[in-house]
Amino acid sequence: MTAPRRRTLRRRLTLLTAGALAVALAAGGVLLVQVVTAQRVDALDEAVVSRAVTVADLVRTDRLPDSLPVVAPGEVVQILDPAGRVVATSGTASQTLPVVTPEVAARGEAADGTRPLVVTAASPYAGQARVAMLTVPAAEVPARLADVAGDRGLLVVAATSLGDVHATARTLGWLLAGVVPVLVLGLGLAVWLVLGRALRPVEDLRAAAEEVADSGGPGSLPVPATGELAALATTLNTMLDRLDAAASAERAAASSARAAAQRQQAFVADAAHELRSPLASLRTALEVAARHPEVYPRTELVADLGADVARISALVEDLLLLARVGSRPLRAEPLDLAAVAARVAAETAEAPARAVAVEVVGEGGATGDAAAVERVLRNLVANARRHARTRVRVTVAPGEVAVEDDGHGVPEAERERVFARFVRLEEARERDAGGSGLGLAIARELAREQGGDVTLHDSSLGGLSARLELPVP
Repeated sequence: MTAPRRRTLRRRLTLLTAGALAVALAAGGVLLVQVVTAQRVDALDEAVVSRAVTVADLVRTDRLPDSLPVVAPGEVVQILDPAGRVVATSGTASQTLPVVTPEVAARGEAADGTRPLVVTAASPYAGQARVAMLTVPAAEVPARLADVAGDRGLLVVAATSLGDVHATARTLGWLLAGVVPVLVLGLGLAVWLVLGRALRPVEDLRAAAEEVADSGGPGSLPVPATGELAALATTLNTMLDRLDAAASAERAAASSARAAAQRQQAFVADAAHELRSPLASLRTALEVAARHPEVYPRTELVADLGADVARISALVEDLLLLARVGSRPLRAEPLDLAAVAARVAAETAEAPARAVAVEVVGEGGATGDAAAVERVLRNLVANARRHARTRVRVTVAPGEVAVEDDGHGVPEAERERVFARFVRLEEARERDAGGSGLGLAIARELAREQGGDVTLHDSSLGGLSARLELPVP
């Protein structure tokens, strides 16, 4: 629908411009014809007025020639008596036929005698003519013409044809009638071409906008070099960027909501799965103690129940920690990895476990959340001590901490699978060695939440190397 509208706009603007030009040229042509005609008529008026005044002066001074003087072809000058008869005439008119009708002559006689009366009237000599009439009062008429003039005096009439004026107006009108359409068509074509070039950036903007709409993704509109369209394209691009940012934020929020829902579902499933076994053990111990109190001493019952409760408590804490991963922002602050590793090693040495030495070597820093990094290292060190024979080494470097042990290690094919929740390998990672199968999963998720990662490699001590990588400040 947009392209036809653009073409309609182009056509409408062209027609509007051409129509306005046609009206302007037509009005100008009419005005030109009227001005030219008025100028020609004014020139004729000056000529006939001058001729009438000249002849009137000749009458007053009694110097009338046999033939009244005329200059222009088609010009007629006569002197009429009160009865409308010809007293004297120019060589261009008859001695018996007056140049004007009695009605017109009566208008001249009734006019003010101080200046000629100029009218347009029909003339038997010149068709439509401009006629100047001036009355010479009887008191000013010479004695030899007194009998002819009587009491009303003599009327001097000078006439010249309007034929040339009408011919000029017709010629000019026909000329304009032929030129105006050509000018209108030429300008219309020029406007059509100019509008096509002017609207081309608009078409480019429309095509780019349609492409963005069809793709449904981010995009930008072409920006012309200068002008109002450049400002419009820039504004539209800014709007598209904001809309894209809003859409991205909405998608991120939806993704975060889905991730939270998935974490909640995983938490419920994991809790239901992992708590079933210790709760069953507790139920069994309590039932045995209730039915056979004599064979289940209280001290032994308390010890068994205490171990199961501790296991349940640790499992619940790990599950809650996994459920909270990603739900709150972690701080990003400079960390001394050697100091964090030393604290973890000291805490681990005090925990009841097999006699395994933990040494910390090297130094380096990173950026991350101190509590989260400490929890990652605590899980890695605890996992290493659980499976080491005699030794655990923590090597610190900028942005990296490697926790190595001299145990059995993990086959390379299984090194990604052990990061899944509740995965325990059959060999050397048995349940009775301790742990819930969540330590490595917690360590990796906390590390990735801070822009880092936890990966497993071969250790130079002969066992497994768990490497923590963090952003470097």
